[in-house]
Amino acid sequence: MNTKTSVIDPATAAADADADATAAHHRPYEDLQALVTGTVFVALGLVMFGQAGLLTGGTAGLALLLHYSTGQDFALMFFGVNLPFYVFAWLRMGVAFTLKTFAAVSLLSLFAHFLPRGMAFAHLAMPLAAVLGGLLCGAGMLMLFRHRASLGGMNVLVLYLQDKMGWRAGKVQMVIDSLIVLAALAVTDGQRVAWSVLGAVVMNLTLAINHRPGRYLAV
Repeated sequence: MNTKTSVIDPATAAADADADATAAHHRPYEDLQALVTGTVFVALGLVMFGQAGLLTGGTAGLALLLHYSTGQDFALMFFGVNLPFYVFAWLRMGVAFTLKTFAAVSLLSLFAHFLPRGMAFAHLAMPLAAVLGGLLCGAGMLMLFRHRASLGGMNVLVLYLQDKMGWRAGKVQMVIDSLIVLAALAVTDGQRVAWSVLGAVVMNLTLAINHRPGRYLAV
């Protein structure tokens, strides 16, 4: 499969084809800049979640759960949790998407490991961490999506569903993330779970509002 968005709705097929014909293509340095900036944004958001003891959805949420329950490094957990999803990405989303996703996951793992060694928050309230962390994660993921990359795992699934079924990536991700955060009741208290749900909602509303097929033409 190529890296362009597949068209499902026949009523918009011709318009989307014309848009694809005139779309600007990202240059390699533009993809690199988006991968680095996007993963820095997401890593900073996850650092804020971790500082406040919050969680998030997707494979990052699973990695945080493993981190809180085992004490193992989040970056290693995140990298490991994503490994099984590369096969699905390769088969369903194409080689270029998979390579970009592998690069994004690797960069995020590195940034999440080293950022806490270069910065620290003396005080970070849970509500502020939920909102700011959610906005940073949402903005970073949006950059990656627009350059045909993701952070693996659930991102691969929701992008595939958007391409094939026309389901909005942000809304599908919000449902999955909320379920994962609610599962965190097994390892943390209800107050942290409640603020974690707010963070997931903020992050995914950012995607739902800004990430729409056909709105952004560069490929």
